[in-house]
Amino acid sequence: MKTRAELKTEAKAVLRGRWKDSVLMSLVPTLISIAIGLILFILLVLPVILFVQNNPDIVSGTASYDGNSGGGGGGGLVGGLLAALFSAGISWTYLDLLRGKRQEIRPFSDAFRGFSGPVILGVICVYLLMTIFIFLWSLLFIIPGIIKGYAYSQAYFVYYDTYEETGERSGFLECITRSRKLMKGYKGQLFLLDLSFLGWHILAILTAGIGYLWLTPYITATKAAFYENLPK
Repeated sequence: MKTRAELKTEAKAVLRGRWKDSVLMSLVPTLISIAIGLILFILLVLPVILFVQNNPDIVSGTASYDGNSGGGGGGGLVGGLLAALFSAGISWTYLDLLRGKRQEIRPFSDAFRGFSGPVILGVICVYLLMTIFIFLWSLLFIIPGIIKGYAYSQAYFVYYDTYEETGERSGFLECITRSRKLMKGYKGQLFLLDLSFLGWHILAILTAGIGYLWLTPYITATKAAFYENLPK
């Protein structure tokens, strides 16, 4: 396995001359998330606000509204799934660039690679299984859940490679198992790799999040380089 500095050098080499398209590719899911948030606000939250304003007597009486309806958990699951679909497709693009299978980024189509017909079911199933497994491990204590999160972190790459090589969907559990085996002895290295971006995260936050348009491609490309350099 290469050092963190070498992995980041590989990522920078992939991004060199492609920063504009990389930023655009990262911007696509951001804009879609904002649009979905606005739509949900208009459809769900705004009517409640208008109802409260127009019916103050009802709201202040016995028919008060309990906001803890449990909808947040479902929203979090859907949001996580959308993030997984975008993240998987974008990660695969950087992996292809690292391998020399392509030379350019198509920001809009590449951002939606995880949503394409042949692979979307796999990403959804792998995401759901990982979420269940990590949740169950987290019931023991938060640390086992974090460890398993790192153990399963390569599952989307494994699924992609299997599909590219065979043209068929891999077993969803098999992808998670394969990731766990690949990460045996390397979970700590990935954790340290994540920690090495801490300063960049702070800087991105100080820019009101705008810096993430550049930081996210850098991290994603580095993670693709990490997978590519894992002993297979």
